[in-house]
Order: sequence, then C-alpha cells, then structure tokens
Amino acid sequence: MQHGPAVRRRKLGEELRKLRLAAGLTSRNAGLLAGWHQSKVSRIETGTSGVRTEDVSLLLDVYGVADPQLRTLLETLAGAADGAGSGWWHAYRGLLPPEYRDFISLETQACAVRTLETSVVPGLLQTPDYARAVTRAALDDLPAATVNSLVEVRIARQEVLRTENPLKLSAVLDESALRREVGGGGVMREQLRALAESAQLPHVRLQVMPFTVGGYAGLTGPFVIFSFPNSSDLDVVVLDHLTSSLYLERREDLEVYSAAFATMQARALSPADSLDLIAGMIHGAQGGPPCPIPSPTTTT
Repeated sequence: MQHGPAVRRRKLGEELRKLRLAAGLTSRNAGLLAGWHQSKVSRIETGTSGVRTEDVSLLLDVYGVADPQLRTLLETLAGAADGAGSGWWHAYRGLLPPEYRDFISLETQACAVRTLETSVVPGLLQTPDYARAVTRAALDDLPAATVNSLVEVRIARQEVLRTENPLKLSAVLDESALRREVGGGGVMREQLRALAESAQLPHVRLQVMPFTVGGYAGLTGPFVIFSFPNSSDLDVVVLDHLTSSLYLERREDLEVYSAAFATMQARALSPADSLDLIAGMIHGAQGGPPCPIPSPTTTT
C-alpha cells in the first residue's frame, strides 16, 4: 500500500515498459533514441523517480504510440505522479492535502468508478448543503470560509458526470447512509431528491444495500475502484480514512475488490427497487402524499 503519487509513478512506469517492449526496443535503445542514458529509462519504468509530461510525450513518440486517448491519459498521469499539472483543483492546492488532489486527479482521468459508501452519500452525488453538513461534522473546527471552499471543490468534482463523455459511476450505498439525517430533515430530503434524479442518468447506476441483507463484504469500510481507458493495468483501489488515503495497486487486490463489488451489486436492491426505496423515504420525510421521482434534468 502506498500513497497516490507513488502509485501513479509505478503504474505509469509499468505502462511505458509494456509499450517499449511492444515496440521491440531495449531500455538502452529507447534511451539512445530519446537522447538519454539508459538509467533514466529504467528509473522511469520502475517509478523510482518522477517524470515530466514532456519526457512521457517523447517516449511515446519513440514507441510509435499514436492513440490520442492513450497519449493524453499517460501524459496526464505524468503530471499527477510528480505533483505537477494544471487541473482546476490546483487553484485549491493551499487548501487541499496532496492525497485529496491526487484523488481528484484520478477521478478526472478515469472512465469509470465503482464505489461503496457505508455512512455518507458519495461525494459525486452530494448536494451543496449536504456536503457542507458532512464537512462541518468531520472537521468541526474549520472557519466558515474554509468549509465553503471545500464545498466548492466537492461540487466542482461533479462536473465529470456532466461532460460530453461522462464518467460511468456505479455506486452501492448502505441503507444507513440514506437514513442518517446529516444536516437535518430538510437537507436530507433534498439530498434524497437529488439522488433520485442522478440515479436516472444513463451513466449512473445506484443501488441500495438494505438493512435486511445483514452483513456483507464491504460492511467494515468504504472503497473506490478507478478504471481507466485502454489499460486495466492502470486501475487502482482507494481506501479513504479520516486523515489519509491508501492506494492498492496489486492485481490481486484489484481482483479481490472487484469481485467483492460484483457480489455486493448482486445482493443489493436493483436500481429500480433502490429508486422506489428512496421515493418512499422522501415521502416519509415529508409526511405527505406520495412523492414522485423527479425527472432527470439532463441525458448527457
């Protein structure tokens, strides 16, 4: 287990090594063609040193990689691995710890995310008021201005669900995350409405793990699995803790968490039944007539 930047360097190095071998080059040949010493190629491939985006671009040229999507992904990973880059989140670098900035970087590069949440609504589906309440509860000594900035970041992250090629989000939520009135009844009611709306987007799959299931594989803690285009070797599991995040990169870990998530999807309520449960909870919170599920505001 390592922190994000180290994992990014190693993952990037592994992918570059595969591309070099596919091009039929030794590390010495690659270094000569790039105008470097062989040791630089070796350090990049083993992840023992950072690599500039320009260096990755040069290696991709040497290896004859023309796929624009793969080039963009690997060049962006280079920026994430050495702490560089120009993503929108860098405007908040004085506020966000490196682990959170790296998490956001992964989120923007990924093509799909699978997430289990046991106690709160996933950040990508939170309303501003709910996000504010969660932040205040977790970090109760922060000034109001700092809390507001963190909420801005949380909402800005959600843009990945609204792009032309949106992130595919599969989420399993423990029923307790929906029953806990974070921020009070009014805030929670609007959060449930927003969840119901988001769940109808074609690239969002939302399932609720009901109390009636009892124990299940992910009961002890939430996790996120990031998947990337072109290469499953870049996939990574993130375990989030109160003060830090841990990244699992081994193929065995990815297989275990992927299998666990598939099992949880099979045991959870179907997307349609999950929507029905949420609608009933909204109704119960209002104490009035049945509440219709809102129509989605977008189909992108």
